[in-house]
Amino acid sequence: MEKETDILGKKDILSLSPDQLAAEISAFGEKKFRASQIFEWLHVKRARSFDEMTSISKPLREKLDGAYIINELRIARKLESSADNTIKYLYELYDGNHIESVLMDYRHGNSLCISTQVGCRMGCRFCASTIAGFKRDLLPSEMLGQIYAAERDSERTVESLVLMGIGEPLDNFDNVIAFLKLLSCPEGKNLSLRHVSLSTCGLADRIDELAKYNFGLTLSISLHSPDNESRSEIMPVNKRYDIDRLLRSCRDYFKKTGRRISFEYAVISGVNDSRQSADALIARLKGMNCHINLIPVNSIKERDYRTDRGAVLKFRDMLEKGGLNVTVRRTLGADIDAACGQLRREYEI
Repeated sequence: MEKETDILGKKDILSLSPDQLAAEISAFGEKKFRASQIFEWLHVKRARSFDEMTSISKPLREKLDGAYIINELRIARKLESSADNTIKYLYELYDGNHIESVLMDYRHGNSLCISTQVGCRMGCRFCASTIAGFKRDLLPSEMLGQIYAAERDSERTVESLVLMGIGEPLDNFDNVIAFLKLLSCPEGKNLSLRHVSLSTCGLADRIDELAKYNFGLTLSISLHSPDNESRSEIMPVNKRYDIDRLLRSCRDYFKKTGRRISFEYAVISGVNDSRQSADALIARLKGMNCHINLIPVNSIKERDYRTDRGAVLKFRDMLEKGGLNVTVRRTLGADIDAACGQLRREYEI
């Protein structure tokens, strides 16, 4: 259920759906069309203050300013790659916390990888985002704000979105659902959710819930191991939802939505890149309508996990010979450590 949120004693107006905003404006004794005007100022014209809303009367602007806050993100740091057009942003939130997003230039257009939480409680061993622990969930306005700030600063239009930054999206389920509805709202950004990919470590019950919405988005599963013993070691969530349970939800998701599942597989030298691991993965996924995205693991100083590029290509060849659809993720922004979580940790140390 969509909820109202208070920030610094005021309501978070950017997180309100069109219907919620209409109800709020009606309670002020104003005509409902005013809500449409305000929504356009917020999500199309991207007003950063109520004073900018020049088609709204001054008394109403003053009322809005007294009751609501436009929850804008401040760019605390920005890194631009000299190798490609990747831009990494560190944002400061209203409470002093920090999150990251990464703007990437692909052949199909500009893609933004956004965060959904401040920190993460999932505890995946190879991930920088989880090391500092979980602080709080992001609000719908703070997810939208990453898009709006990146577009304003870069003067580039975000044409696709990846929920794969800091945090586990399905652990912040209600706010993420509200965000997706706002993102695809015809009166706002109006981004088709077929251009959105949501990455999860495998919260199977939430995958089942997400399928009911039939948003049309791509579900990306962080699998990273074909057997329960090794997956539980690097991904604690597997102790709650093992691989069989997770794959059952994935198959149900495909049946309900018709959207092919993408499996993310971080290739870790000496951990999950053997012939035995390849054979086990083939046995698990063969015949399933899916795609495997192999990822060279990012080096982080707190962990000793590494990836050998040659081993990644060898692992890819084994999976392809086994009949699986496989690609190796293109590395963007390598010279600015574009993997989410690293800049935030360095900034806050």
